[in-house]
Amino acid sequence: MTDFRTPLGKVRGLGSAKEGTDHFWHQRLTAAANIPLILFFIGFLIAINGADYEATRAAIANPFVNLMLMLMIVSGLVHMRLGMQVVIEDYVHAEGVKIILLVLSTFFTIAVGLASVIALLRIAFGG
Repeated sequence: MTDFRTPLGKVRGLGSAKEGTDHFWHQRLTAAANIPLILFFIGFLIAINGADYEATRAAIANPFVNLMLMLMIVSGLVHMRLGMQVVIEDYVHAEGVKIILLVLSTFFTIAVGLASVIALLRIAFGG
């Protein structure tokens, strides 16, 4: 059995893409972070169920709630982007289309993340 990796490559565990298992672990880390964040979000939705607009806005303006919502959005979007990257890389075979879709996926994630975080900050600071 022949192994074409260099000794340094064997030690580092890096494959041909030179990324090793970073992508795998980032996806698992965001998945693990999403569990308590989503549970918090579900609990928050249950707690504010039936509340009027002002009470809901005041609850979201709470610094702890606002931070937790931001963390949930960012973690969820990063996890989504990593998952979409895998799907695009595995199922899109035309190299040009693959690159365009990866770029669009990244831009979409950034746009949704910025809009969401800005909206939460505006609520938090009364804008």
